[in-house]
Amino acid sequence: METLTQLLNLLDSVLGSAQYFPFILLGTGLFFTIYLKFPQVRFFRHAWRIVRGKYDKPGDEGDATHFQALTTAISGTVGTGNIGGVALAIFLGGPAALFWMWMTAFLGMTTKFVEVTLSHKYRGKDANGHIVGGPMYVMERRLNMKWLAVVFAVATVVSSFGSGNMPQSNNIASGVQATFGVPEWLTGLVLASLLAVVILGGIRRIVKVAEKIVPFMAVIYLVGAAGVIITNIDNVIPSFIAVFRDAFTGSAATGGFLGATFAYAFNRGVNRGLFSNEAGQGSAPIAHAAAKADEPISEGMVSILEPFIDTIVICTVTGLVILSSGVWAEKFHNKFQAFDMEVVAGVYSESDPAQRQALFQHLSLTGIDDPVKTFSGVINVTAGVAEALPITIIHNRSVAEDVRFYQGEQLYTGAVDFADGKLLTAVQVQGRSLIHSVELTTMAFTRGVFGESGKYIVSIGLVLFAFSTAVAWSYYGDRAMTYLFGVRSVLPYRIVYVLGFFLASIADTSLIWLISAVTIALMTLPNLVAMLLLHREVKETIGEYWEKFHREHPEGV
Repeated sequence: METLTQLLNLLDSVLGSAQYFPFILLGTGLFFTIYLKFPQVRFFRHAWRIVRGKYDKPGDEGDATHFQALTTAISGTVGTGNIGGVALAIFLGGPAALFWMWMTAFLGMTTKFVEVTLSHKYRGKDANGHIVGGPMYVMERRLNMKWLAVVFAVATVVSSFGSGNMPQSNNIASGVQATFGVPEWLTGLVLASLLAVVILGGIRRIVKVAEKIVPFMAVIYLVGAAGVIITNIDNVIPSFIAVFRDAFTGSAATGGFLGATFAYAFNRGVNRGLFSNEAGQGSAPIAHAAAKADEPISEGMVSILEPFIDTIVICTVTGLVILSSGVWAEKFHNKFQAFDMEVVAGVYSESDPAQRQALFQHLSLTGIDDPVKTFSGVINVTAGVAEALPITIIHNRSVAEDVRFYQGEQLYTGAVDFADGKLLTAVQVQGRSLIHSVELTTMAFTRGVFGESGKYIVSIGLVLFAFSTAVAWSYYGDRAMTYLFGVRSVLPYRIVYVLGFFLASIADTSLIWLISAVTIALMTLPNLVAMLLLHREVKETIGEYWEKFHREHPEGV
């Protein structure tokens, strides 16, 4: 496991977490936004009219309506990224991370418009007569880059597990266990069975499930969030101020939060923003390719609405709930995962400015003049309490308090070994520290008019959001399998997909997020290359669309 973690960290460091990645992602969106003269603004109202079916034509080829394609794509994006991903971004980067999620969404509206347009334009049919599409078909049919298409398709299959499957299952199981006490394996088993029933029915069953779940789950979640925001209304304006104030400076330390540099907040905000709305990743175009439309641009316009709904609306609501409630900077009792725990030499307290700055520099991972040294050695523990030593336990990027060691359900007595700050002895550690992901959002929802019952809203929303995401991503994966190996490969893929959904329910949360970060980048980079190579064609296609539209609709938009 340690070797796997090191490999994933290495891959992440040269892909999604590399300094160039957010600049390429945002740069592509910025380029197309300027080059196409802000289509996310100019075409916004027109997109809503298309979704409502105002310009539909009888006999348009496809497997889904505009609305079904939109809800399917939204169900693929509105998932744990909106509940756990926003919380993780704020946990890592503070309020500033939310600003960069917004920027990713705004520019991503154009990015998604371009990628969906191209994928719809070069779609085709499989051996069973179903519509197939996506960036891999653009790369092969238009660019004659079969090798790049294969890279993207393979990455899509892997990412269907790393983005749409494993994080969703893992977060559902942990959220339900924390709220209702249901064992994680049982939740995974039940939902994996339901997942099998849905995805074995193919695209038509998938889009029907999506168009019913998406509106329902959004209403439930937004009502619960409103209860928290109204209760903490006095903190809403200060929260907005913090988001904009810290956007270009990094987030300052407050409470148990030790602070975050601009670079870290920027990178985490962009990274989580991409995980949330998937603009540029190339996943949503696979769903939109199935839409009934004779004009690729019209479906591209529909896709503009996805990042707006997903990130600018839902993620903003989640962010305001977390920031206005104040829980993001508070410490809570939780079980420490070894992945997130480190022991350093010396006694540090966040209440001391100098010591807090030293820890901040250590956690910033700059590697320059790090005054904090990791601890290697043995700690003697009696009835769960460690002996008094000049050490500090860091968990979830905060100074841990009230730490206790357990072996099973019993308080541990004996020696505990550490090497380079990492735990070697097979014991469990609990204490008070910052929390993140689903647990953080769940705690925030208890600070509103619904009180402790607010956690049930998160659990219900999480199940619906994440389950619908897993359903949509199964479709993305089986379309990629169809491209690579033909229609006969779909059934084996779906069986493995369901099995992976169950197994992920009992896996390590942090490791799952790391896998997802790597697989997202493996899809995004080839897709962005294809988009940029075809920038002139996109602009020409827009012009052709409006010429035809005005001929058919002289009354205007």
